[in-house]
Amino acid sequence: MPGGRSKIVPVLPALALLALTIVLAPDSAFAHDVARSDRAFVQTVSGPAFFPFFYLGAKHMVTGYDHILFLLGVILLLRAFRDVVLYVSMFTIGHSTTLLLGVLTGIGANAHIVDAIIGLSVVYKGVDNLGGFARLGLHPDQRLVILVFGLFHGLGLATKLIDLAMPANGLLTNLVAFNLGVETGQILVLLPLVALLGLVRSAASFTSAARLTSALLVACGLIIMFQQTSEYIAS
Repeated sequence: MPGGRSKIVPVLPALALLALTIVLAPDSAFAHDVARSDRAFVQTVSGPAFFPFFYLGAKHMVTGYDHILFLLGVILLLRAFRDVVLYVSMFTIGHSTTLLLGVLTGIGANAHIVDAIIGLSVVYKGVDNLGGFARLGLHPDQRLVILVFGLFHGLGLATKLIDLAMPANGLLTNLVAFNLGVETGQILVLLPLVALLGLVRSAASFTSAARLTSALLVACGLIIMFQQTSEYIAS
């Protein structure tokens, strides 16, 4: 069994490398954008449409590589399942708060700046997992940090939805459905990741694989920051 686990361990950096490839792809849509095929529906729907918006929310999370990268960084070194639940819950509270309040109040921000901060969140978790902050004598409260970055992740999507000018009729119902879909998609993404980590954590090569994965997270986050900062300057 230990030998079998060692063979599975390379899946972790492979996932991060796949994400890096997606980030570098010239035609990749940034994770917080709304797919072109869904834009017309979001803009023209009138009245409550719970299940379609629930589906769109779940789709957004499952295909949102920036969310997934950050959450992978959050859970990568967590050994206790209760810690996974705690930290992911902090992210969920932050993400849901700014998503709902941002759209309902019409308060957004420059999309490129917010998305650059989201890239920074991925860099942060990679550096933290590598022990970068600990070596500097810094020990930030991870619950608070994850909550704050969750606020920015939610604000990023809220800004995109505000730009779509969703009809007011049924807006609250549709937003709640979308958010529930996001959280359901989050569970669907996290369950296999948590199961994989639980399976391989005791393997001798896990530490090396986790360090490589964290380094790739830093690379992905830096690229996202560079892309979004460049687009902000160009605009």
